[in-house]
Amino acid sequence: MAGFMKKYEAETYAAMRIVVGLMFLLHGSQKLLGFPMEAPPMPTALLYLAGTIELVGGAFVAAGFMTRWAAFLCSGLMAGAYWMVHGLNHLIPMLNNGEPAVIYCFVFLFIAARGGGKWSVDGSAATG
Repeated sequence: MAGFMKKYEAETYAAMRIVVGLMFLLHGSQKLLGFPMEAPPMPTALLYLAGTIELVGGAFVAAGFMTRWAAFLCSGLMAGAYWMVHGLNHLIPMLNNGEPAVIYCFVFLFIAARGGGKWSVDGSAATG
C-alpha cells in the first residue's frame, strides 16, 4: 500500500510546483496590481521588492523556467519575511501567524533542490 502513488511521483511533484508557483504569483499580483485584493500596508520599497520577486519568481517556478534559482530566491524572500514580520512577535509560527511563510520557505527550498521536473521549461525530471 505504501507505494500506491509511486508511479505518479513526477506528475504529483509537477502539480505541486505549478500550484505553489501560481499561488505565490498571486501574492505578487496583490502587491503590485491590487489583484485579487488590495495589498496589506507595508513600506513602498518592500512592497515593490517583495511583489516583484513573488510575481516573477512565482511565474518562473510555475513554468519551471530557471526553477532552481527562482525557487531559491523565493525561499529566501519567505525566510526574510518570516523574521521581519512574524518572528519578532513570537518564535513559534502557530503563535505569530507565520505558518504560510515557513511553509512557502521550505517548499521553495525543496523545489530549488529538486529542480523543474516534468512539465517544466527546464525539461528534465532529475536535473531541471
